[in-house]
Parts: sequence; C-alpha cells; structure tokens
Amino acid sequence: MDTQVGDVKITWLGHASFLIEWKEKRIYIDPYLLPNNPRPADYILITHDHFDHCSNVDKIAKPQTKIIATKACMNVLRGVNVKTVGPNEAIEFADILVKSVDAYNPAKPFHPRGSGVGYIIQLGAVKIYHSGDTEFIPEMKNLTGEGITVALLACGGTYTMDVPQAVQAAKTIKPKIAIPMHYGHIRGTAADPQKFEKELSGTGIEVRILQ
Repeated sequence: MDTQVGDVKITWLGHASFLIEWKEKRIYIDPYLLPNNPRPADYILITHDHFDHCSNVDKIAKPQTKIIATKACMNVLRGVNVKTVGPNEAIEFADILVKSVDAYNPAKPFHPRGSGVGYIIQLGAVKIYHSGDTEFIPEMKNLTGEGITVALLACGGTYTMDVPQAVQAAKTIKPKIAIPMHYGHIRGTAADPQKFEKELSGTGIEVRILQ
C-alpha cells in the first residue's frame, strides 16, 4: 500500500523496506522485502548490515544506481559502488539531500552505537525520516527542528522501539505524518500500529498505517 505526500509517493514494502518515488526517481530503503519484478533503483539507502535490511541489492541495482550504506555492509555489498556513511553525515546529489543520523540500542547488544544509522531524505519540500533499527535515543531531540514531513518509525519492539517509544519519538520529532513500520514480520504484531495511532490521537500528528 502506498501514500502520497505532496509530489512524493511512499510505498511500504513490509518490515523496514520502502520505495519512495519522486520526479521519476526511485529510492529504496532497506530492500529486504521487494515486490515481484521490482523496478530498478536510482538510489538505495541501507541503515545497517543485518540481513533483514542489507539484502537484495542485486535485484534492483543498475550500473548507475547510487548506494549509501554503513561500512559494515561492505561485507555483503562486494562488487558494487557504495558510499559508506556513519552517523551525522550529509550527501548531496543533484536534487536530493541525504543526511545520516544516529540509530542504536542504548542498553541492548543488537545495534551498538555507531553500527547503524537512520536517514533524513529531502525531496523538494518534503523531508522523510527513516528511523532505522533504533530505540528512543536522546539524539532524536535534535530532529525537532528539522521540519520532518514524514517519519517512518519502527515500533515492533525487541530490536527497535516498541509502541510507547515510537509514540515518544513522534512527539519529540513532531512530523506532520507518522508511518509505523518494523512490525508483523520478525517482531511486533498487527495490533502495534493501531495502538500507535490511538496514542497519537489529538497530538496533531497524522498517522497513516500502510498495508
């Protein structure tokens, strides 16, 4: 299921995988889940090296595809042209700006600090934040002034934010639209986005649950 935000089309492919389309450009994020016969990518963004995020690049990459990934992903992405990033870097293309931001588990071993990132993607007037695999972290307070249009927020728990933390993140970041993700496949259930939406009722943040 997809949703339109201005001139940007956002399709949730499941888990943390998204296809974002803008000005005939296709941007995939964490392409672990893909449709049959997926259309090729102009850009691929990978948040970290776990199999459910860093995979299937060969199915969508073409010679001119620009790939951004963390350094650990190079163990998987051999033979392709990759720009590696850590937290707090900015990469500017002709008309797209990508910023990497912190994403980690403060007290769990699954995603140590510095091993993964989230992304802010600026497409004209629309800014999209993809949280990556993270819990609620203090650095999210830095995103309050970013003017995020759409926040793609993990909410399935265990490896990422659970629903209460995702609600806290949304209230901190203050996007116009919040889309829950990273539930119902490896962790989390179909009830999580419903709880997320209920908890944000009345905050002025529009929740869009994609299927």
